[in-house]
Amino acid sequence: MASTYRVGVVRGDGIGLEVIDEGLKVIEAAGVTLDTIDYDLGGARYLRDGTILPDSVLDEWRGLDAIYLGAVGTPGVPPGVIERGLLLKMRFELDLFVNQRPFVDAAKGIDFIVIRENTEGTYAGEGGFLRKGTPHEVATQGSVNTRMGVERCVRYAFDLARTPARRGHLTMVHKTNVLTFAGDLWERTFNEVHAADYAEVPTAYNHVDAACIYFVEDPQRYDVIVTDNLFGDILTDLGGAVTGGIGFAASGNLNPARTGPSMFEPVHGSAPDIAGQNKANPTAAILSGAMMLDFLGEPAAADRIRAACAASMSGEITGSTTSVGEQIAARL
Repeated sequence: MASTYRVGVVRGDGIGLEVIDEGLKVIEAAGVTLDTIDYDLGGARYLRDGTILPDSVLDEWRGLDAIYLGAVGTPGVPPGVIERGLLLKMRFELDLFVNQRPFVDAAKGIDFIVIRENTEGTYAGEGGFLRKGTPHEVATQGSVNTRMGVERCVRYAFDLARTPARRGHLTMVHKTNVLTFAGDLWERTFNEVHAADYAEVPTAYNHVDAACIYFVEDPQRYDVIVTDNLFGDILTDLGGAVTGGIGFAASGNLNPARTGPSMFEPVHGSAPDIAGQNKANPTAAILSGAMMLDFLGEPAAADRIRAACAASMSGEITGSTTSVGEQIAARL
């Protein structure tokens, strides 16, 4: 395609400022033109003037094709301020209800995708304190699960599982033997959707603790996994660990209905200990950029980027942040 895409760029904090530049360099080398709009958001901005994510910026984002984010978080910002005020607000307000994270290690025969429900569960914010700061303090943190929210995520996972690029199998992960309300809703929804519209797709169920073992001992068993918000958050970090490290883990926060932009980011954090030293591996950011191109309708360019990144994931390409980016770009 000869289109130009309008993309909001949030470099954020720490190594996010460095790795996103390499991602943009590689996208340009792949022949895709982006009209980028920079947004100064993250922990450093919050410490400077208290800004997190203004509603006016959200309104601007609704007119974009995608958002490309590096990493947010910096020392001195209390836990949860940026996570809830920026990342979760973005997911909720833009209805980014699917978090998609692919994991590939060709040498080990690993190739699976985790589909994580991205707007509900324990991250919805239900809960509070009673008698905070006293010896009798009580804290509650609820898990919010709706039939609509679960079903649309499950359907997305089934649709993905039966695409030609996948092996046609879907595993649901939960903890139905203990979480008997949320788990029951997830299990019933999964089974009913399967029987009604996807009967040809083989399925399996794993308790989340068993899935953690299988991720380590036999990740090759998986094709597509669907799970809730909290379990998906934990499992996908483990997925990165068993496929070369979190520096290779890409993600997309998707609005499949395309009522607004989707957001793409590497899974790793801002790594303030190495920020500004040209040491961070930009491969995860580059692969997240490839996911963005897939979503924008540029699959050929995305495939070329993934093929070039394979040399980084195998250890053939090494070096500084800028060197790795340049080497990957040179292979396109």
